[in-house]
Amino acid sequence: MKVAVFSTKPYDQVSFEQANGPHGHDFTFLEARLTPSTVSLAHEAEAEAVCVFINDEVNRKVLEKLAKLGIRLVALRCAGFNNVDLAAAKELGITVVRVPAYSPYAVAEHAVGLILMLNRRLYRAYNRVRDDNFALNGLLGFDLHGKTVGIVGTGKIGQCFAQIMKGFGCRLLAYDVYPNQACIDLGVSYVDLPDLFAQSDVISLHCPLLPATYHLINDETIQHMKPGVMLINTSRGALMDTKAVIEGIKSGQIGYLGTDVYEEEEDLFFEDLSGTIIQDDTFQLLQSFSNVVITAHQAFFTQEALGNIADTTLSNISTFAKGEPCPNEVK
Repeated sequence: MKVAVFSTKPYDQVSFEQANGPHGHDFTFLEARLTPSTVSLAHEAEAEAVCVFINDEVNRKVLEKLAKLGIRLVALRCAGFNNVDLAAAKELGITVVRVPAYSPYAVAEHAVGLILMLNRRLYRAYNRVRDDNFALNGLLGFDLHGKTVGIVGTGKIGQCFAQIMKGFGCRLLAYDVYPNQACIDLGVSYVDLPDLFAQSDVISLHCPLLPATYHLINDETIQHMKPGVMLINTSRGALMDTKAVIEGIKSGQIGYLGTDVYEEEEDLFFEDLSGTIIQDDTFQLLQSFSNVVITAHQAFFTQEALGNIADTTLSNISTFAKGEPCPNEVK
């Protein structure tokens, strides 16, 4: 199939070309994000399908334009599908497929990395030593052993995260609409969300962005948390009401924030903006706090994950091209 690949970076092109051997698809790699104004690039590529990422716009307007071009497949090279209007896709006869699991270890390990960085102030310690400042004042951390860690969402990533934190000797609480037996066997206790918020020293978000989870972290839920709680988000930015989180940080209710995602990240992340003035005042304020660590949606970014994303995406496209049911179709 001829496929227009939007939001392409050099590493995407390498991984897709390496995995394409058995499939033989014809790719047009595009740096541009898919938006209503860039749909025409798919037409220029004579594409039969489009491949998109997390910050591409796949709303009704875009889907209608794709349908007029005869495109019947949207292949997501990610797990989340909150940027896709599924109802519109169904009406227009467009199939949507995704990569449900590429490397749960990558995301879980990154979440743990954020915890360690915040707890032991590794970012500050690194910069101090580079400046020949070997003082320890302001670097005091705490033992993770014995602390209560709350896990919101216990799919594959949440399960991997639980396994790692179990190794630290933490008490594990979890909330999920569908409890994971593997987590139960690990010793995880499932509780209601308010109980998880109230008891946890560290809260890590590993749930999808759905209408029910939009702004799961808000003014009200933050007040239910332990004062000084550590909040980690490697899932989706809109799980957190950013302005409410900022107020929580200012009041001390949130003692640490580590996030790999941001509500308005589509105009920031995956781009080099070091020579520009960022106009997002909320983001600028958020990163000004000394107890906040932000990474630019890199939790997934490992060699293994990129390979798995390419393999699964190409398999999804090939399955569709053959007219066969795809197990990774989003309905």
